[in-house]
Amino acid sequence: MFLSQALDQLQKFTPDDFSKLPDLLEPELIEQCLEDAGVTTVRKRRLPMDFMVWAVVGMALFREMPMRQLVSHLDLMLPGKRPYVAPSAVVQARQRLGANVMKRMFELTNELWFDKLPLSHWNNLSVLAVDGTVWRTPDTPENDAAYGRTANQRAESDYPQIRMVNQMEVSSHLVTSTEFGSIAEVGEVDLAARLIEQTPDHSLTLFDKGFYALGLLDKWHRAGKERHWLIPLKKGAQYSVKKSFSATDKLVEIRLSPQAKKKWDNAPDTVQARLVCKKIAKKEVAILTSMTDTMRYPEADIVDLYAHRWEIEQAYREMKQYMLKSELTLRSKRPDLVEQELWGMLVAYNLLWYMMAQMAYSLKHIEPNQISFKQASHYLVGQLHILVHISPGKIPRVMEQMMEMASAFVLPERRERYYPRSIKRRPQRYPMRPPSKPTAS
Repeated sequence: MFLSQALDQLQKFTPDDFSKLPDLLEPELIEQCLEDAGVTTVRKRRLPMDFMVWAVVGMALFREMPMRQLVSHLDLMLPGKRPYVAPSAVVQARQRLGANVMKRMFELTNELWFDKLPLSHWNNLSVLAVDGTVWRTPDTPENDAAYGRTANQRAESDYPQIRMVNQMEVSSHLVTSTEFGSIAEVGEVDLAARLIEQTPDHSLTLFDKGFYALGLLDKWHRAGKERHWLIPLKKGAQYSVKKSFSATDKLVEIRLSPQAKKKWDNAPDTVQARLVCKKIAKKEVAILTSMTDTMRYPEADIVDLYAHRWEIEQAYREMKQYMLKSELTLRSKRPDLVEQELWGMLVAYNLLWYMMAQMAYSLKHIEPNQISFKQASHYLVGQLHILVHISPGKIPRVMEQMMEMASAFVLPERRERYYPRSIKRRPQRYPMRPPSKPTAS
């Protein structure tokens, strides 16, 4: 049985209390992606384009396998004289597929997932997080010309790098939208601005302090209906208090700099926001937000809500450390294949979290982000290995067993930790000689 058939069977199974989803990974969906991207498959090849879509997704799910072994192991080729394909055939097939097909696959699957999953909300707002990361690409002239390198006064990085900014729903860890570009030409704030059109209404976006740009935040809030933001106050920021709701809750006005007004179109002279302060572990935390309605958005929740931004930091750890096995350099040696690989990784990451969401919702009072990604993903990828080789009639029982395992992956409640700062002795490369005993006189 092909991997695509196994995944299709996987999507058809849902627990009894879970709403039925449409067949998410049907061949028709892949055909639609190929058609939208203008990729046709007229000639009969051993590696058809619909099979190559699964091969690109499999690159992230089975990181330890070379592409040649991957397509053979997962039955992603048509029968032929030889039981394997040449490595050059895999590369050529990926080049014919391109990056736009995988991008369209990411967009269509997101539309289906987010319409059906019963995601959590806070005060009728979906909670999102935005943050950026950098991916290392192979050192080739093509990648170097397309993405550039980071550098300082002394040296430049050893590898070309591509910058990525993601938007993620924090309770399910599903990536909702993404943008990436050259690390030498575009910054995180510029990439975040491209996410504005893709941001849903009635949402709250948590930003890292590196995205503190009043022009961006004002544009984000004005782009739709109830598109709120929340970010730490910049150290040393100047503001004037317009109204005090309490000693720790104020309506403030911040003036934009001339540079910000020049960069952002139709930027106002000033931005009004709500400043909420709270002391946590003897440290004063100041949070700035567009949620100025004190009756609807209580002060007690706002600072604590910002802690959920850490979910996207964990998401990058899950991608790089667990999915890619800490092999931080991507496989692809050409820019178009680098982007194809990243889109495939995002589809695979969302696929795993979608399956984990089904497991979480089969339990009572459990959210998807309470499931251990490391253990559950290892188990699910192992099941995909099995599904390829078993008969279709046994699929339902395997699905039931997967749901029965859900409770084993629930994380315990996090405990508060506090480690005081201290200077520790640096480890020595060689064992130290013990002090000699004083000789008797």
